[in-house]
Amino acid sequence: MIQNINDVSLQNAIDQYRRVISESRSQNTARSYSQAITKFVCLLTNNNIDVDTTTIASCSESWIIDFITELRNYSPATEQLYLTAVVGFYEFLASEYELELNLPRVRALIRRRQRRVPLKLPQFPRENIEKLIQAVITAARLPQDDDRATLRTLRDKAFILTLADTGLRISEACSLTRGQYDRNERQAIVIIKGGRESIVRFSSRSHQSIVNYLNARATLDGATGRALTSLPIFARHDLGSGSKTLPIKTVGARNIINRWVKYALGPSFIGSITPHSFRHYFVTIVLRGSGGNLKLAQELARHKSIAITQRYAHLTDDDLDRGYHKIFDN
Repeated sequence: MIQNINDVSLQNAIDQYRRVISESRSQNTARSYSQAITKFVCLLTNNNIDVDTTTIASCSESWIIDFITELRNYSPATEQLYLTAVVGFYEFLASEYELELNLPRVRALIRRRQRRVPLKLPQFPRENIEKLIQAVITAARLPQDDDRATLRTLRDKAFILTLADTGLRISEACSLTRGQYDRNERQAIVIIKGGRESIVRFSSRSHQSIVNYLNARATLDGATGRALTSLPIFARHDLGSGSKTLPIKTVGARNIINRWVKYALGPSFIGSITPHSFRHYFVTIVLRGSGGNLKLAQELARHKSIAITQRYAHLTDDDLDRGYHKIFDN
């Protein structure tokens, strides 16, 4: 039953919108949208609009103009993200409460006033990533101090090769379970950005590293009393995890990368390679190996738009490189 718009406060509608976003979007997106709405509420409060007593019937398209002005001190990318979140709130009001809003006008206001996000070409240290990969492969062959250290090294190798050879985002890799992974097909069905299901393929080396790691973890997993299919592929092996098989979190995943960056390249390189650097690496390797097949790279990287994939094309155009040097360096 649709509530009377004069009975619904802005705060109640905002709380409901946050719940819907948290249930339908990724954790990172939900967090970013929540930050945007918090900023929007601050704007309303500063304009003497009490969200607890003001009803949604008072919602105005002109608030968008004020919000755009408020975001001028932010980067264009953050401005775009925050405006998307607030427009989503307006759309939520229109659909959930049948509030009559001029949504075309809202979008037109944004188009006229919003700054364009400058195109940023993907940057990543390919050679250093390959040094890091080789370092963890080599380390996994060496004896470790104890069983926990052995599991950590095998996990790190499997995790890093998975990032490099699948293009999975950090949150997607951390949330993988044994039940999602098909050993025979070397594939996993993953919930990707936007809430869509997608098949992710694994290379021979990433597959074998996962198998080796899970085999070494067999006793630990068997002692949990839980169904193996529910257990994470990448688990914690610190003292705090005890005998439980707990998934690594995104913070822990970043710490894994930083530890291997320090080991392979030195402490001064920490921060130069992030989990997302491996996604850039993956797309570029696919483009180089396929002769610049953008559609293939788009599908394998699970990019929603091929325009995103095209940003990598400049990194793989060897013909242009050869042509340039032939003209200027001969």
